[in-house]
Amino acid sequence: MKIANDWKDYEIIDSSNGLKLERWKDIYLLRPDPQVIWDNGDLLKKYPQIHAQYIRSNQGGGHWENLKKTKESWNIEYKELTFHIKQMGFKHTGLFPEQAVNWDFMMDKIRKSNREIKVLNLFAYTGGASVACLKAGASVVHVDSSRGMIDWAKENVFLSGLSDRPIRFLVDDVVKFVKREIRRGNHYDAIVMDPPSYGRGANGEVWDIEKNLDELIRLCMELLSDCPLFFLINSYTAGLSTEVVNNLFKLYFKKYSGTYETEEIGLPITKNNLILPCGITGRYIFDEK
Repeated sequence: MKIANDWKDYEIIDSSNGLKLERWKDIYLLRPDPQVIWDNGDLLKKYPQIHAQYIRSNQGGGHWENLKKTKESWNIEYKELTFHIKQMGFKHTGLFPEQAVNWDFMMDKIRKSNREIKVLNLFAYTGGASVACLKAGASVVHVDSSRGMIDWAKENVFLSGLSDRPIRFLVDDVVKFVKREIRRGNHYDAIVMDPPSYGRGANGEVWDIEKNLDELIRLCMELLSDCPLFFLINSYTAGLSTEVVNNLFKLYFKKYSGTYETEEIGLPITKNNLILPCGITGRYIFDEK
């Protein structure tokens, strides 16, 4: 497992009975997590400093309950990067801290390449990967179907002092965009994707990871440059195992020389020295020519 253990502004303090207590800089949030199946006591009673809790509804979804006076939004830092955080619907905050293991990987590969790198970031959300790649010196094309997420990503780029760097933001359906890029003859040195289990594109297009991921990977291979650097796939879909992603690499990357690895990613829990699993990440790392 790859563990994101270099954070200073973020920490999982404790976990119990389907909940995790997190510190986001100086704000303490209690959020549900289905991986936390153990009983480690009542976190609300143990930790009076909690600012807000996300409470699930029996009808689906849920809401935030502020237990103390809480900032509506705030910023946190990871090494050289800065991100805007706020309470969102469906328990989110706009950032997945476990992805720091991939930010470090991408920045290292881009910097060591000693050449201009063009990155395509698909299902790009609020731009964690885009900010990391920009900071390392790459140019980025950032694609997401949500205008709100695009605007948030622009804010993260600004906060990290990268507004003058080469990035294009596109509100678009990922599959349709990739097909157009193939017709245009555009190519990328690195491709990053974080596909949801299910979703809708900018114009209502339906995405189903079990039906569409295979096609998307095959299409994206047509966008790879003559000297690609890496191809990265993240997944939070329950049931999509590491070996499934490895099989996709084995089948479709035969013509390339390189190595691939797919592992769980996780975050350390301070109390009791536990590790919280947070999805999987697959990397194909191309040999440099």
